[in-house]
Amino acid sequence: MELFKAMVLGTIQGLTEFLPVSSSGHLVIGSELMNFQEQGVAFDVFVHLGTLLAVVIVFRRELVEMVKAPFAFFSGEKNDSTRRFFLMDIYVIVATLPAVAVGLFLKDSVEAVFGNILVVYSMLVVTGILMITAGYLPSKDKPITWFRSLLVGCAQACAILPGLSRSGSTIFAGVALGVDREKIARFSFIMSIPAILGAAVLQLGELAQNPLQASALLHIGAGAIMAAISGYFAIKLLLDVIRRNRLQWFGYYCLIVAVIGLSFHFFRNIT
Repeated sequence: MELFKAMVLGTIQGLTEFLPVSSSGHLVIGSELMNFQEQGVAFDVFVHLGTLLAVVIVFRRELVEMVKAPFAFFSGEKNDSTRRFFLMDIYVIVATLPAVAVGLFLKDSVEAVFGNILVVYSMLVVTGILMITAGYLPSKDKPITWFRSLLVGCAQACAILPGLSRSGSTIFAGVALGVDREKIARFSFIMSIPAILGAAVLQLGELAQNPLQASALLHIGAGAIMAAISGYFAIKLLLDVIRRNRLQWFGYYCLIVAVIGLSFHFFRNIT
């Protein structure tokens, strides 16, 4: 039964990591509803690695060019393509800095918040408002710069809070700054790679001190695989929704989930 729960939560993670509805919030809600005891930081990290695999597969061509760009640039090959991907490398690094700061200095505080279901529902309300607002922002095509990258990175750092969507926050920030919706969405997916890897690195020490049981590893592995599969299709879906400027759909969904969840929470405590 626990294996089935892990697979369900892995699927939820993959679908909600890239859709602007908050994967962390849905994992907290799902684990509470299913009483999945092994869901914790370690499970979160590994299913996030599953979604990382989905990003790498979808954007493999861009990632290969980004890896090659610094070597080509410093060897004197400074054509437009090399400059573009080299700048993308710099912008991703700049956008990652705020999340690194939060991960290093606020790690314990963030982990403590994950146990508060009211925070999750409250942040889902914020996510819903951001997505509804994003649907009505004017469409512009300003370039991604180091300053805009930093502001988008700050939005990503805030989204460490459960219930506040990482993709939703970064896409909203980019669109509000005048960047094209699809361009900032693709940037948001790619900039998630170092953030996910950084979260995994921060947990290596804890995992080494508290080795998981064999059964837990099976559950985590199954969850990660399901997260990779569902994450791949979630990326494709979101890109299509963004092209049609229908982000507000996700905003209404987040508000509905928050209202239902808060009503259920307070009703259960009263009775």
